[in-house]
Amino acid sequence: MSPLYLYSSVGCHLCDKAEALLETELGDLWEDVMLIEIADSDDMVASYGLRIPVFAGTSVSGEWMELDWPFGAIEIHAFVAALQEYT
Repeated sequence: MSPLYLYSSVGCHLCDKAEALLETELGDLWEDVMLIEIADSDDMVASYGLRIPVFAGTSVSGEWMELDWPFGAIEIHAFVAALQEYT
């Protein structure tokens, strides 16, 4: 599977919740998640500042997909399944 991304920022309590939830729900896939600090880029702040945490990745068919907060276990598993589907 392609890398997965969690767009977040230091001090964001929702980001901390999302990170803990993803770690629990993804199991070994958690190792493939790259944490992206949006404060490092003005463009990322503009794109994600009001939406973080955002879980994202590229599907096997090459489509960029994002899952905005709030999400739970069901949404996480459906999102990962969608990333693995070839359309």
